[in-house]
Amino acid sequence: MNPKLAIKGRGAQLNVHNRFFELSHEMRDDFLEFCHKEGEISDKNKTLYLKVFPKTIVNKVESPDIGMLYSMNSYQGCEHGCIYCYARNSHEYWGYSAGLDFERRIMVKKDASKLLEVQLKKKSWKTHPIVMSGNTDCYQPAEKQFEITRQCLEVFLKYKHPVAIITKNALILRDLDLLKSLAKDNLINVNMSITSLSENTRRILEPRTTTIKKRLETIKVLSENGIPVNVMLAPIIPSINSHEILPLAKAASEHGALSIAHTIVRLNGAIGEIFKDWIYKTMPDRAEKVLHQIESCHGGRLNDSRYGTRMRGEGKIAEQINNLVKLARRKYFNNKMMPKLNLSLHEEYKDGQLKLF
Repeated sequence: MNPKLAIKGRGAQLNVHNRFFELSHEMRDDFLEFCHKEGEISDKNKTLYLKVFPKTIVNKVESPDIGMLYSMNSYQGCEHGCIYCYARNSHEYWGYSAGLDFERRIMVKKDASKLLEVQLKKKSWKTHPIVMSGNTDCYQPAEKQFEITRQCLEVFLKYKHPVAIITKNALILRDLDLLKSLAKDNLINVNMSITSLSENTRRILEPRTTTIKKRLETIKVLSENGIPVNVMLAPIIPSINSHEILPLAKAASEHGALSIAHTIVRLNGAIGEIFKDWIYKTMPDRAEKVLHQIESCHGGRLNDSRYGTRMRGEGKIAEQINNLVKLARRKYFNNKMMPKLNLSLHEEYKDGQLKLF
């Protein structure tokens, strides 16, 4: 790829057709007109923050192989620009592209903490861990400006409610005070995503994310402050980071992580087209090899939507990856375990509040 032609600081290098809109050119014209009215140059590589006002913030997760029952997202779209991100497809529901729009048009849920408080106060709500960043990173660059995630953590602490966080940003350390308070009652765990130990790989896979060094330091600081950390080796991409499984697990353990989890990359929906465009431009010498190996993990396709197999894959390459992860667990996490989150305090809190009436 010619560096002079690349869109700097972005993962995707194009916008793809939104499958929900046959007349997408009309939407694009409307968007360009909006940009001009707002004083923004329409083709400038700039992030636009758009305030949105959903009626609810906590989502029930229907997929049986995700490992969470409820999630919430402070933002839609993510400036991190991870080329493989499964959440890209969700941007199409908002009328945008899963490509560059996903990275440059970020929807901000300003009322998220208020909506969360409403949810936790409901008599019908049964306490269950809520995962922040089930879709997009709650500590992406927008959080530095809007502080929505911090506001939500204050609500979780107030109501003694368990919460889990998925992130790849060292900005989480800004909220160390709240995390420590939650950890005292076993109400928090953190899932830090690390896909490579190579900065060169990180820069092309995840252009606007925290450096690997800072992520490892973040794991260490969290762990030293009694906050349990699981490291997400996700996704594992054959011939890009699959050779790093053992070194990644070793580094995670040495910095205090209590466990690891992994997924094998699957390029669902529009992500297949975005990823193929990206890899032919950034890694032309091994593009065919990588794509064919991904396909070999998913029955000859870039994506597999079957519950139970889509995250782990099948075939020889997938089997090798899954066995390496098992070996890494035995080697580096044999005597470690993530504690279960405390579900009782919120119920006690609710019971105590109800007695007042």
